[in-house]
Order: sequence, then structure tokens, then C-alpha cells
Amino acid sequence: MDKKELIQRVSQRTNQDQKTVEEMLDATLEEIYESLKRSESVSIRNFGTFYIRAGRDQHSVFKFNPGQRLRQLFN
Repeated sequence: MDKKELIQRVSQRTNQDQKTVEEMLDATLEEIYESLKRSESVSIRNFGTFYIRAGRDQHSVFKFNPGQRLRQLFN
């Protein structure tokens, strides 16, 4: 699924117009980016946690730890 399809599906599920959903998704992603830039983890209940760890040669390593619900879906 790409961003456009995600917007369409959320729009249908929430009965919101696609422009509103796109703005909300963009704002959400921007806040996640900004938090990660500040080395803050981002936890979304029942989904998982995004975080960054220092890797070799001062490179950042991006990590995702799935939440319980996501783990249960894939056992």
C-alpha cells in the first residue's frame, strides 16, 4: 500500500475528505520525524515503537519494535 491508497482507505473509514486525511497524515509523519531527529523514541500504542540507535562510524540505525497487537497478528 502506498501513501495515496492509505489516504483513500482512512478517508473512507473516517468519512473525512482525502485532503483533510492527507494533511493529518503529513502532520503526524512530520512530528515523528522531528521526534526522531531529537533522538526521542515514538511509541504508538498497539502498533509499536520507533527509535534510533547510534551505529558504527556515527551512522544512525533506525529501529522498530512492534507492539503486542502487531506481534499477535504475525505470531
